[in-house]
Amino acid sequence: MKSSLSFSLLASFSCLVISCGAPSAAENNNSQSAEIPVKLLPLNGQMNANPAIAVSGQFTTDDEVLLSFKTGGIIQRILVKEGDAVKKGQLLAVLNPTEINAQVQQAQLGFEKAQRDHRRVENLYKDSVATLEQLQNAKTALDMAAEQLKTAQFNRSHSQIQATESGYILRKLASEGQLVQPGTPVLETNGAQSGNWMLRVNVSNKEWAAINLQDKATVEVEAVPGKVFQGVVSRKSEGVQPQSGSFTADIKLTGEKPSAIAFGMFGKAVIKPVIVASANGQGPWAIPYDALLEGDGSTGYVYVTNDNKTAHKVAVTIAGMEADKVIISKGLQEAASLITSGSAYLTEGSIITVK
Repeated sequence: MKSSLSFSLLASFSCLVISCGAPSAAENNNSQSAEIPVKLLPLNGQMNANPAIAVSGQFTTDDEVLLSFKTGGIIQRILVKEGDAVKKGQLLAVLNPTEINAQVQQAQLGFEKAQRDHRRVENLYKDSVATLEQLQNAKTALDMAAEQLKTAQFNRSHSQIQATESGYILRKLASEGQLVQPGTPVLETNGAQSGNWMLRVNVSNKEWAAINLQDKATVEVEAVPGKVFQGVVSRKSEGVQPQSGSFTADIKLTGEKPSAIAFGMFGKAVIKPVIVASANGQGPWAIPYDALLEGDGSTGYVYVTNDNKTAHKVAVTIAGMEADKVIISKGLQEAASLITSGSAYLTEGSIITVK
């Protein structure tokens, strides 16, 4: 009887051991099913963004022309006012002609004398009185006098300013009776076409360095409230403007043009600088809002992965916010991919599967 009881207890214990071992296989199955599905955003070589830059400036066109006299002198008349419409070839301003006319007359007399000298030497050469060298020198003097006359006549033709294209007078930069040097701007004009409007804005040193050509921008016109226009950065100044002491950038309107716009009108813009991450992935990075778990001031946390199998939680530095992006300046240098979906279910070291 005792032997039978012992055998019964041994059998029960064996069943218990076997049953206790069974969860081990189940745990393996559960472990496999515990892989958390996520979505990834590769970080290396992606297009990344700097924080948006708010700027303001005045509207102008890309066909501005500064008109000046080739020669210096006293301005006798300026025949137009700011805002006047002008046609190509129209006379806009003239210098006092007294001095330039005297120069032309002097050149004319010099040319006539050179002609007489050349004819005289030529006749003497035919009579074998003058040498060939003397004839050649007389011919050279005649040619030089002819060129001097052409130069004086050319300068006289440019002692007046004519419109190079049909358009408008933007600014008068000098006045009648003023003494101007050669090349001094007297009038500023632009073309009659309104298809090339742009906003010229002042930017700081730091902003200038962050902006690149073809960066996109949104533009608001004070005369058209509540409407936003699209543009791109078409030009960056290569030096500081003496008048403002700052750099400038031009934002060319690319889409719909404002219905009411004029030269000098005030406008505002938001430039969205875009750069390509360097080969070593040094950022900055523009990541989706959903990828950021939590934040405290300029510090936040995200999940990343380097092998597409294991999730790691890292701290990042927040540089700014966009409409649908968070700008990260540091923290993602060593990461291959950012986890953008499924982060709420992750902990450090979680096993993931890419969906």
